[in-house]
Amino acid sequence: MKKILVSAAAAVMIATTAFAGVNNQTGCGLGSVIIKDDSSAVLLALQATTNGTLGNQTFGITSGTLGCKKTKFVMNERAEEFVASNMDTLAKEIAAGHGESVDTLAELLDVQDKETFASALQANYNKIYTSKNVEMNEVLDNISETSM
Repeated sequence: MKKILVSAAAAVMIATTAFAGVNNQTGCGLGSVIIKDDSSAVLLALQATTNGTLGNQTFGITSGTLGCKKTKFVMNERAEEFVASNMDTLAKEIAAGHGESVDTLAELLDVQDKETFASALQANYNKIYTSKNVEMNEVLDNISETSM
């Protein structure tokens, strides 16, 4: 049993370094590393489900492995997980200047004045979401530089 676990861990480590990019729709994690084909909704759902299984996406975000990149500005693990899981919704709500996701992010970051924070996010939307393929770590870094 120990040999199987050690072999599986070694295979994951090798696979992690072998695959550089991951799918931006499902985030980083083991599912995105193993399942490279993102041509159908079924495969995307399988990637997302695998990413969330057994906390491997959380591990990847925390450790900077499994295709995940650590942020320069470490806010907290819960904020990183939240942004990674809610990239699309958060982008829409930041553009609008309000929403449940923006409020949740403010709570996770211990922001006292949520209205000012939401306004600052909205005013800096283009600096936060610098491209169509922006990743979680860049979004958090950009939020810390422009809105905090």
